[in-house]
Amino acid sequence: MRGWAMTIWDWMRRERLLSFLLLSFPLLWLLTDTPIRSLPSLVHWHTIAALTGLMILSTAIQWSGMVNFVARHLLRSIHSERLLALALCLLAAALAAVITNDVALFLVIPLTLALARIARLPIARLVIFQALSVNAGSALSPIGNPQNIFLWQTSEVGFLTYTFAMLPMALPFIIVLGGGITLAFHSYPLALEALPERSERVDRRLFWPTLALYPIFLYALDQGQGWIATAFLIVIYAIWQNRRLLEIDWALLLLFVLMFTHLGMLTQLSQVHLLAEWLLSRPGRELTAGIFLSQIISNVPAAIFLEPFSADWQRLAWGVNIGGFGLVIGSLANLIALRLARQPGLLLQFHLWSIPCLLLASLLVILTIG
Repeated sequence: MRGWAMTIWDWMRRERLLSFLLLSFPLLWLLTDTPIRSLPSLVHWHTIAALTGLMILSTAIQWSGMVNFVARHLLRSIHSERLLALALCLLAAALAAVITNDVALFLVIPLTLALARIARLPIARLVIFQALSVNAGSALSPIGNPQNIFLWQTSEVGFLTYTFAMLPMALPFIIVLGGGITLAFHSYPLALEALPERSERVDRRLFWPTLALYPIFLYALDQGQGWIATAFLIVIYAIWQNRRLLEIDWALLLLFVLMFTHLGMLTQLSQVHLLAEWLLSRPGRELTAGIFLSQIISNVPAAIFLEPFSADWQRLAWGVNIGGFGLVIGSLANLIALRLARQPGLLLQFHLWSIPCLLLASLLVILTIG
């Protein structure tokens, strides 16, 4: 019995956020009096399907050995810690603008972890700035993150119109991040632990088909066929890679399901509706409401919740995208980055950088819009 108790305690220490959500679920359920049969409707299953498929594809890329191969070649061409950080963060931001912030992290974080096995790197700071970078890069694009996709569709404006509308907000954050990277990382040469002359074997028969499946899977998601595409991937990789699917971090899916149910139950409270109306009546209206509410329930639910009350989609889009900075809950991408990295003390370090970034960049945005 004692052995089981210690095992559960160790698991809870490793999975603190998941443990908190599990333990708080009964209390929140009783508080909101939510019918059990309605709980599944609170979960955005399209997002869960997307996350499942992306986890499978990104993990298969890692199985192929291509991530380690790219990491070694990157270290051969970049010899400064600061330049490496800039390169990784620019890559993360650019990918986020094109393939969404979550997908970008599933590619860049494993690459960073592979680099850390070869060179002595401040891995925690790299992960933090990559999380901030994908939030900044995705803010510029209508397809960069879920809240932008949602607001782009509801605003009924063109792709370029939306992009140019986001530019005055995204640029200050990119500038602040560039300055933060300069301060956070040294210009010293990288200290290599091991950089073998011969590259380890890359399983190209696994890598290239997996890479080809990325755009097909994203197209299926766009067409609303996420679960069909995800089921296809599960079957294919279960046959192709045998038991390797067990290596995927399935607990992350439970974490997101519980986040959706918790946030969904919270938004049913009348007090939360009164809070939304009060926030939208404050100075800054949609801008400040989006920033503040994102710090409580994350920016995607904040966008969905505030949109019916809002008459200014641009200010709301700015607010919820800015709200991705600050507290870790502000963006699901932050949680994914910290989850993928699994570095001790990362949560505290994240806030030591993200909160000043939020304050400084928000000030620049306010000065920009007058």
